[in-house]
Amino acid sequence: MVGYALRANPPYTEISLSRIAYVNGRYVPHRDACVHVEDRGYQFSDGVYEVCEVRAARLVDERRHMDRLERSLKELRISMPMPRSALAMVLRETVARNRVRDGILYLQITRGVARRDHAFPPPGTLPSVVITAKNYDLDRLEQGASEGIAVIGVPENRWPRVDIKSVSLLPNVLAKQAAREAGAKEAWFVDAEGRVTEGSSSNAWIVTREGAVVTRPADFGILRGITRTVVLDVIAAHGLTLEERAFTMEEAYAAREAFVTSATQFVMPVVRIDGRPVGNGAPGLIASALRRDYHDHAETA
Repeated sequence: MVGYALRANPPYTEISLSRIAYVNGRYVPHRDACVHVEDRGYQFSDGVYEVCEVRAARLVDERRHMDRLERSLKELRISMPMPRSALAMVLRETVARNRVRDGILYLQITRGVARRDHAFPPPGTLPSVVITAKNYDLDRLEQGASEGIAVIGVPENRWPRVDIKSVSLLPNVLAKQAAREAGAKEAWFVDAEGRVTEGSSSNAWIVTREGAVVTRPADFGILRGITRTVVLDVIAAHGLTLEERAFTMEEAYAAREAFVTSATQFVMPVVRIDGRPVGNGAPGLIASALRRDYHDHAETA
């Protein structure tokens, strides 16, 4: 079938010793991976993506990620590039070829390559598919969680459909850079009413003085994070009070705890917001417990 390949290269050649990328039906050395200059993802950010955790060489919450991928594609009217079962095989092959044990897998699908025109390309234009995978330092990540991170608030300036996991991320890039320049790890977008929407690459949470866990509802105003969905199950299992509502930065400053969730950070305690300590300035008990039990509730393929 045109559009994908499961083993376009021999599985144990010399290039298997370095990073491998899947690009439009071929497994190629990462350094040689490229798309056409008129790919619509490059010229228009006309595409979607997913980031999936790899743990013990297995994909975490693959089903949920694929469900969200299909929804994002449908919202942008981009066709699935191959049957879901075939895509699953390519994902696993990419993980295997890169010998990833603990890390992440990145998947991007765009509307494809066509003459530059804002309107959709002609029917039959094939979507472009890029998949990469890499290891990360799990010990370093755990060390970061034991210390907690700092976040800053930035004005919300994104398009209204942030529920679509689009590759159009320029506001997120600028927000993340602002955080870095402020000595923080993450930035929280704050709307015109002073309410937190979400982070530049994570969902935002606080724990009130009364012990309620608060996060914004997953409507069109935030991305329905896969990690966020699993954490809701962990919260229920712990018998904690959950409030799905918007919270203000003032509430965040006064919170007992705060944390963010994402596929690359799981549950990451927040210890400073805009330079102010959260609670006692150390990772909180609730955030730490949710992080500890997170993978007991996630699905592993």
